[in-house]
Amino acid sequence: MARLVQCVPNFSEGRDKEVVEKIVDEIRKVDEVKLLDYSMDKDHNRSVVTFVGEPEKVIETAFNACKVASELIDMSKHEGGHPRMGATDVIPLIPISDITEEECIEYSKKLAERIGKELNIPVFLYEKSATRKERENLADIRRGQYEGMAEKLKDENWKPDYGPDKLNIKAGVTAVGVRPPLIAYNVNLGTDNLEIAKRIAKAVRAKTGGFTYCKAIGLEIKERNIVQVSMNLVDYTKTPIYRVFDTIEREAKRYGVNVIGSEIVGLVPMQALVDVADYYLRLENFSSDQVLEKKIFE
Repeated sequence: MARLVQCVPNFSEGRDKEVVEKIVDEIRKVDEVKLLDYSMDKDHNRSVVTFVGEPEKVIETAFNACKVASELIDMSKHEGGHPRMGATDVIPLIPISDITEEECIEYSKKLAERIGKELNIPVFLYEKSATRKERENLADIRRGQYEGMAEKLKDENWKPDYGPDKLNIKAGVTAVGVRPPLIAYNVNLGTDNLEIAKRIAKAVRAKTGGFTYCKAIGLEIKERNIVQVSMNLVDYTKTPIYRVFDTIEREAKRYGVNVIGSEIVGLVPMQALVDVADYYLRLENFSSDQVLEKKIFE
């Protein structure tokens, strides 16, 4: 079996398609790397790209994409609904096959060191790669966002793992780390009241008493005149999609608001959707082995 690593970099540009295409082209041009998906979000002003390949090629490709992003995106002019701190905001690495988590962590360090040294960007290691407990959670690293990073980096406790301890004004700050597969999942509400979305996000996110493996914030989707509960489900086997959706729907009803839709950003493990079907259809003795496409692929 091939040694495969998945990489899901997030870039702070979701409105200028030409810029995003130039970044994605850096991934397309590497034969040994497979571009799986990319998406742009105007309200978040953010793009998420997914590619997979042999580890050395993956970190080389990630560096090249980060370099182009640092040249094309000016964080001093950036605005968007999603929390962000850098042109390349975060670069997660996910072990897929024939590679250990420990090996991936070493690759994440190589990538982070190169970004810091060659691009002069402060880099934090996060999640499994974190050098300190308080740096495991990306939200803690990103707290203060781009606008607060110049001051934050002056704090000895927030000295970057690699690169300068001074903000790169144009490219900002980047986080690199190894993590399990997560699901970026958003639920849209039939209201423009942002306070309602924030209250519901507070009810479901781990830090404020919600689901252990859920990170959530309330955001405005100005283009549609609605609000959204935007989430990362960092372990769908323990905090499944259907459980979070049900809770959000019940919480929304308390405010006289309907859920009008939901969306998955990027790719999702098949089992996560099988679990949703199993739950809502009340299937008996069902397993993913009964999925036609899975059998054909095998």
